[in-house]
Amino acid sequence: MRQCRLKPGQWGVCRARKNENGELVCKNYGQVSSLALDPIEKKPLRRFYPGSKILSVGSYGCNLRCPFCQNHEISMVKPEMAEDHYLSPKELADIAKECREKGNIGVAFTYNEPLVGWEYVLDTAKSVKESGMKNVLVTNGTASPEILERLLPYIDAMNIDLKGFREEYYQKLGGSLSAVKEFISRAAKTCHVELTTLIVPGENDSVQEMEEEARWIASLNEEIPLHISRFFPRYRMSDAAATKVEHIYSLADTAGKYLRYVYTGNC
Repeated sequence: MRQCRLKPGQWGVCRARKNENGELVCKNYGQVSSLALDPIEKKPLRRFYPGSKILSVGSYGCNLRCPFCQNHEISMVKPEMAEDHYLSPKELADIAKECREKGNIGVAFTYNEPLVGWEYVLDTAKSVKESGMKNVLVTNGTASPEILERLLPYIDAMNIDLKGFREEYYQKLGGSLSAVKEFISRAAKTCHVELTTLIVPGENDSVQEMEEEARWIASLNEEIPLHISRFFPRYRMSDAAATKVEHIYSLADTAGKYLRYVYTGNC
């Protein structure tokens, strides 16, 4: 999405792609830093095969720079410092199949931003589909429409971070609200979509902003679930105060005027 113009030897902002001899190379392809069988609700997905489990995989790298990142140990790590190992798309799909007896329904691409290495997501998702299993994408939605179109035939569900509902807030994080809105609008026409907004005190926590956000989501489909999550001090905001629980519930009530399914998280 950033469409970085890199000189030979230069890394992209995402720390996952590099210009090697004039060719843009995806350096985190197949480099797995995290692998776990999680409850589907942890993604979070509340209305997609509830009660099931999904094999969750992450690499390293991210195309945003959120100072409150919950997984900064892998998403913001320098490639040479990443603790990872290689798994081919087929190997990962085979592991997913082996986990079926434990309630696994497929693979979730998560933990870091999976779309900085979208080629691996695409190749693996094809193998998972061939096995008759599901693909889930947990993403910030900061990707080009062209990449999204290539992925959509193989993705069954997404949880997309909607960081806030002001363009200036997204600019602080290195992204674009309008681009994420376009991503959400397109994805919601093809696969199951749930959204998550992390409420950061003093940044995106006004009732007015939540009302505008919920009204826009409802204009797409009032049955799109929204997860409103409580912020805890992390990463470069380790000295900040956690969001008050009662404010999360208040914002959930506001969103509930427009949306059928609103969930609170980290409360």
